Amino acid sequence: SNRSDEYETIAFDPKDGLANEWHLVVLGKQEAACLICRERLGDELKTGSLLQVDQGRRFEGIWTFDREIVCHAAELLLQRIVVYRPELAPKIGKALLKLTKERSKGFKQTTPDPFAERLVTYLQAGQYKLSKAYQAIAAQEHKERLVNSITTAIRRSLDPEEVLQVGTRELGQVLLPSRCLIYRARSQDESVRLNHEFLKDAESGDRVDDHSIPSLYRMDWDLANNPIFQQVAASQEAIFIENVSAYLTQETLTQSWPPNAIASVQRLAKTGKIQAWLMVPVLHQNRVLGMIELHYCQPHPAVEDELELVNAIAHQIGTALIQAESFANLEDLNQQLEALERTRSNLIAIVGHELRTPLSTILVCLESLASEPDMPFELQQVMLQSGLEDADRMRKLIQDFLTLSRLESGRIKWLVETQPLQECIDLALSSLKNHYGQELPSIEPDLTGIPPLVRVDGEWLVEALSKLLDNACKFTEATGRIQIQAVQRSQENGDQSHMLEVIVSDTGRGIEPSRLESVFERFYQEEGSLRRSVGGTGLGLAICRQIVSGWGGTIWAESDGKNRGSAFHFTIPIVEM
Repeated sequence: SNRSDEYETIAFDPKDGLANEWHLVVLGKQEAACLICRERLGDELKTGSLLQVDQGRRFEGIWTFDREIVCHAAELLLQRIVVYRPELAPKIGKALLKLTKERSKGFKQTTPDPFAERLVTYLQAGQYKLSKAYQAIAAQEHKERLVNSITTAIRRSLDPEEVLQVGTRELGQVLLPSRCLIYRARSQDESVRLNHEFLKDAESGDRVDDHSIPSLYRMDWDLANNPIFQQVAASQEAIFIENVSAYLTQETLTQSWPPNAIASVQRLAKTGKIQAWLMVPVLHQNRVLGMIELHYCQPHPAVEDELELVNAIAHQIGTALIQAESFANLEDLNQQLEALERTRSNLIAIVGHELRTPLSTILVCLESLASEPDMPFELQQVMLQSGLEDADRMRKLIQDFLTLSRLESGRIKWLVETQPLQECIDLALSSLKNHYGQELPSIEPDLTGIPPLVRVDGEWLVEALSKLLDNACKFTEATGRIQIQAVQRSQENGDQSHMLEVIVSDTGRGIEPSRLESVFERFYQEEGSLRRSVGGTGLGLAICRQIVSGWGGTIWAESDGKNRGSAFHFTIPIVEM
């Protein structure tokens, strides 16, 4: 638009040829210069697309120091300007008058060198700055493109191992070090297994001193005795060693590094043929998640762009690892919620069944006794006995809930003492006979040739034996057989050689092989709630597992399948003689 400020601005008509030209006219007492040019548009610009790169634009025109040509160009421009800005006619008239006087005097040629040199120098400096700016922009764009492409590849998976594998491959292919390692580690870890490695040798066939670049894949990489790793983990900043051999000869290292640290680093460098070493920490919120290592089998200078790229990728890998861990934790939480929902449903179903049945019996007995005062004494006794039995059944049910809750919360105070195993088994059998009477299957204890004393809490051992025997009796016919055996672990079992293995086996219904672990879950029931032939809450074996774990033992089940019997094994610490 037309404007009058420090300079006069003239808005040409877009159809005017001057609207597409660039004119620079300088006229002074000693200097004269003129630049008149027009931009040459390529086919792609003629279509109306935007200019993408300034340095790619081309201009055609004239550049002269001839004073007569300069005056003539100025005269033409001023005459054209007065058409668009008539209000400037007085000023333009004065300028044209000066030009007329200048031309009438004749032109005295003076050297244009001072002005020309300054102008050319200025233009060259501007072009150089522009070129440097474009180079910086291109380098930054290349770096951002690499980071984005590697980040995209990394973020395709929520599996932490796949994230590390993709990051190792992509970073190695971009920078082409002799070796690229990315591993998860904490600052206090002593060693790490190298599961992700990129080898330049494998990609390009390079050789080092006529030998292949050695692979460190699946090796245990020493961290505790590597002061370079310790320094990076402590400072949380990258370290680049351009020449490992020269670096390790510095006298300051012997004063700052622990004893034998230099030998340890030399051993690692020799193992991997490392002559230049870059180590960059993978961080998230000031927490070390892992490390990126680039190894070069020849001395290698530090390149700022490469260091910035590796740092950017380390940041992206740290973010990806946290996202993957969050997803895994979310899945675990979902599974826990599903397990809690199943537990709640089972609890409602089982409690509804196990409490409603005895409560109904007790209610019927009490109502009968209250409404029939003339009931025969014998029938009254039957009613009372039924009510007492079901009340005891409810008491045991509630006791099982409380017992499992105490065991799982860790509120049990274990009284570990030397106990005779035979006595504990006898107490469990006595409790079982009082409950079942004469309807028990045949029970055969066999404890010959075993150490007589064990180191456990006797009360809880009796409880575990009672639960296992009660479970065997429930699922074994009266004509069946139950065995109690004990076997001392052999020395082949290493740390378990001081344990005694107790086995409670039966000839009952058996267990499907796929359910041998499920039977120890809370509220597990072999039969559905609507077709159960055996009472119980499904807490007995869960209680047994908690008890056995409490004294450091293990418990497991074995069975050949349905109707082929089952055997429950658990271990007890024995008294060393």
